[in-house]
Amino acid sequence: MIASTQQFFPALPESVRQAREFAAMVLNGWGLLARADDIRLCLSELATNSVVHGTGPGHSFLVRLDAGDDVVRLEVHDSHRRRPAVREPAATETSGRGLRLVAALSDEWGVEEHAPDGKIVWSCFKGAGATTPC
Repeated sequence: MIASTQQFFPALPESVRQAREFAAMVLNGWGLLARADDIRLCLSELATNSVVHGTGPGHSFLVRLDAGDDVVRLEVHDSHRRRPAVREPAATETSGRGLRLVAALSDEWGVEEHAPDGKIVWSCFKGAGATTPC
């Protein structure tokens, strides 16, 4: 691993924008701009899910970014064990497509339990020719 950083955000709608700005600043500082738009969009979806479905009153969510040899791993930690699921929303529904976007834009994504309570939803972004596993 080359670099790692993390930051907590309160479970509030405005924190999603703040998390995106945090990621943009970090990726820019690391000089990792090739997939920065994909990473920020996936972060936006995962942070929104965390605020809406993954945190209780008075809790926060954690954003963690790890960079390795041409790979960036994004994690969003929250306080609920309920695992997110990819949905097939009706054409008239205005939500429910976030994880489809994450699956389409990232090279891999998944969910891990986080003790004592909670989960980590992660996504991985590889550069061209990267052979490092997520």
